[in-house]
Amino acid sequence: MATMNRERSEDSAFAAGRNSWNRHYHNSVVQPLLTDLYQITMAYAYWKSGKIDDNAVFDLFFRTNPFQGEFTIFAGLEECLKFLDSFHYSETDIEYLKHALPQGIEDDFFEYLSQLTAKEVTLYAIEEGSVAFPRVPLIKVVGPLIIVQLLETTLLTLVNYASLMATNAARYRMVAGKHIHLLEFGLRRAQGPDGGLSASKYSYIGGFDGTSNVLAGKLFNIPVKGTHAHAYITSFTGIDELKTRVLQHKEDGTTRDILELAMEHRTNLASVLDVSTDESSEGELAAMVSFAIAFPDGFMALVDTYDVKSRTCWLVRQLAAIRRIVSQLDLISSSHCHLASPRLLTRSGLLNFCAVALALNDQGYRAIGIRIDSGDLAYLSCLARETFERIAERFKLPWFSKLTIVASNDINEDTILSLNEQGHKIDCFGIGTHLVTCQRQPALGCVYKMVEINNQPRIKLSQDVGKVTMPGSKNVFRLYGADGHALIDLLQRVDENPPEVGQKVLCRHPFQESKRAYVIPTNVEPLYRVYWTDGRVAQVLPSLEEVRERVQASLKTLRQDHKRTLNPTPYKVAVSDNLYNFIHELWLQNAPIGELA
Repeated sequence: MATMNRERSEDSAFAAGRNSWNRHYHNSVVQPLLTDLYQITMAYAYWKSGKIDDNAVFDLFFRTNPFQGEFTIFAGLEECLKFLDSFHYSETDIEYLKHALPQGIEDDFFEYLSQLTAKEVTLYAIEEGSVAFPRVPLIKVVGPLIIVQLLETTLLTLVNYASLMATNAARYRMVAGKHIHLLEFGLRRAQGPDGGLSASKYSYIGGFDGTSNVLAGKLFNIPVKGTHAHAYITSFTGIDELKTRVLQHKEDGTTRDILELAMEHRTNLASVLDVSTDESSEGELAAMVSFAIAFPDGFMALVDTYDVKSRTCWLVRQLAAIRRIVSQLDLISSSHCHLASPRLLTRSGLLNFCAVALALNDQGYRAIGIRIDSGDLAYLSCLARETFERIAERFKLPWFSKLTIVASNDINEDTILSLNEQGHKIDCFGIGTHLVTCQRQPALGCVYKMVEINNQPRIKLSQDVGKVTMPGSKNVFRLYGADGHALIDLLQRVDENPPEVGQKVLCRHPFQESKRAYVIPTNVEPLYRVYWTDGRVAQVLPSLEEVRERVQASLKTLRQDHKRTLNPTPYKVAVSDNLYNFIHELWLQNAPIGELA
């Protein structure tokens, strides 16, 4: 772990010198044409109807927290601001639209589009990386109707996946614990290259420590990590294929044959671990020696490429199955990690790794650790840790007992919770498919609704009360209780006085008359800031590291019962008494009156 921390420090130093890559990077795909066709046809209809000077307010929000949880991490704001800054229809955009749109559209409309920018738009938002809740607008957009309508789809696509991904990553961080390293390995399983880059960026914001995605590392200053694939091991069939076998000592420069050293250590280890060298793979040993010579300061090896003999593998599988069943019956504690003898699992990968690691030690280097990509991860990690501890004691190498154990293999949130219950010895999880594809819930469901036009509030009605919008331009405040935790989010009309510390505030459910409560806040936090106005970004934007820190700080403001995995307590979102009455008055004004026949 100390080695990984040292590497991360070096990565951070490198990133500090490359901060401009992140600030100046703009995804060229994010442009005005990255939208739905009906946004542009509506823009023409607005224009044709003489609504050029109309001014509107839109709210961007979601209705339900993802992953059966009770919080969401807001992300994607910086990309939204970059989009506003670059909003402009190019000549080729206009030429394409002339062919793509229905015939008969006046040329003056295309001239109008060619001059359109976001300079008259004002964007309010909560701070990126903050916890957010249903019905609280993440972003409020104010400006000329046509332009704020045209922004809809692009803003939604920039916020929806970013927030979903950051939330998913934050949940993994919470179940793994703060001392476990988390690496994102999902590029090959992501929904295309843009999905892969976004997954790397927002998983880092959510609490992951690094990514395997090299381009994301360059663009976003995220630490990049990786080992090697099974293919590297299987590319060697025997020790005779080793063309380079010597390595200079790290300090005195003397050279020694690493293969020869490793084979000597393997023979010694066989007696220490009570295994036979006859059943270890010579090709695997050659591959590990080769990789160690290439990366003597960064030697981490995949140790599960080759199974041991079929009878042994069958026995291991049976013991693992029995262990899982017994564990589910609560007949053993998590400390019972040794139902099978270490000899069953140290015959090849682990034996060869330890032999090469000791050979490196002879030349002044320290290996980093191993990766396990299959099998019973709890059992294997315990076995590996026990093996490292035995070697550390036998050869008087305390650092050997602390070698890093990385686990991969289709890991999800439930897998980590189960491994925690079984007392695993894993230091780092490499997570791919379930993280980047958000398999438990593939979409957040943010919506973008008009709530005001020309200073006149607008409400969308529905038989589904959950889809009724809260009209008018609003402010939002987070009220804190006596224990220092966030207690409730309160939406108010913009012309209301904000709540005050120590003063009683009536908080009401927006649609259920009987649900109401008084709150006396110990702290009142206004959530909205102006991020875009007069054609420019109005705030100093935080770095990716600062947003990442904001996520963890914001999560700490929630009570643990709001964050727990099983049956979390819903966080309360309320409206002021004034806004409650306003909503229901407008509702009655706009709801049709039925007639009984």
